[in-house]
Amino acid sequence: MLIGQTVGNSGASLNGGVNAITTAVPFLMISPDSKQGAMGDAGAATETDVNSIHWNGSKLAFAEKQYGVGFTVTPWLRHLVPDINISYLAGYAKINSRQTVGGSLRYFSLGNIELTNSQGVKTSDYKPNEFAIDLAFSQKLSKTFALGIAARYVNSGISKVYFNGSSGNAASTVAVDLSMYYLSDKFKLGDKKAVASAGLAITNVGAKIKYSNDENFIPTNLRLGGGLKTDLDDYNTFGVYLDLNKLLVPTPPVYKYDTIGGKPVLATDPATGEPVIAAGMDPNVPVGQGMIQSFYDAPGGFKEEMQEISIATGMEYCYNNIFSVRGGYFYESKTKGARQYFTFGMGFRFKVINVDGSYLIPTSLQNPLQRTWRITLSFLFDAAGKQEKEPLTP
Repeated sequence: MLIGQTVGNSGASLNGGVNAITTAVPFLMISPDSKQGAMGDAGAATETDVNSIHWNGSKLAFAEKQYGVGFTVTPWLRHLVPDINISYLAGYAKINSRQTVGGSLRYFSLGNIELTNSQGVKTSDYKPNEFAIDLAFSQKLSKTFALGIAARYVNSGISKVYFNGSSGNAASTVAVDLSMYYLSDKFKLGDKKAVASAGLAITNVGAKIKYSNDENFIPTNLRLGGGLKTDLDDYNTFGVYLDLNKLLVPTPPVYKYDTIGGKPVLATDPATGEPVIAAGMDPNVPVGQGMIQSFYDAPGGFKEEMQEISIATGMEYCYNNIFSVRGGYFYESKTKGARQYFTFGMGFRFKVINVDGSYLIPTSLQNPLQRTWRITLSFLFDAAGKQEKEPLTP
């Protein structure tokens, strides 16, 4: 007997089940620095810093110092494994008052893997890694508005495993970021002064990456954010920020299954041999089509599309441009990955040196993200001979 039905992945999204979007090289979406990492991973409209390339490269045009360089280390998934780390090196240089160039290197070390033969005897060790190299350019079009573009080379060695003495090849691709940033002049907010900011960034727009014979989407992402920073008095400021993120990648559809002999079997089209889609749209499309399709292809309709938007909120209190306290919250729907966590951190500035730290606290017990901390050391300075403005003293 043959009966058509939908089961498994297959129906879960229509009934509120898990239907997460997966991509290759997801390390490109991991927060690389501790300042934004302490503010719930909100970064589209936060103040410019040396790590702005990841969040919104156009912010670099608003950098106050002539040069900046920073390094961040993040032990990743430390609750599960002891040797996975993310390192991030970033820097920028102002060409003039309107133009800024920047660059970064992100290195993701996935620890050590012991390779064995068919008898279970160890043959060698393998240490897979992934990395990305960025070059960015940002220009002010007016006193309050800037555009930015960044080019990215991505290399993934996770498929470079050994079989019978031979090794596979690392996969690679290229991508670009397009971004814009608005920073208002100071205005009155009650009896205080404030500045408003807004940012938009479309990141990782690039060709699919190929592992073996399979091509996979990279995490093309739309980030939209806003912020408001208020001067409480001459020494104290307080800022709040909000980001909305959506992957511009096709949503997995619901496939049709047939019941044969009491067991579900994936239904295929006799003419093409391809699986039959019961709800949603075919995800095997070109990159451009996939970006457009991502806004309306969820098998669960508008409700599921809204679940694909993650929310990042953050706040920062700063005293005299010397000491900062930060906090935030990140929310992702349980049907789309269930990353939900609080973050907090602090920052210190001593002349040209900045030290920032952050810590992540998941809202669920035994979450693999627990115990995630980051430390960033950065240097912001002007050209030799240029007088640095000293912070106010009480």
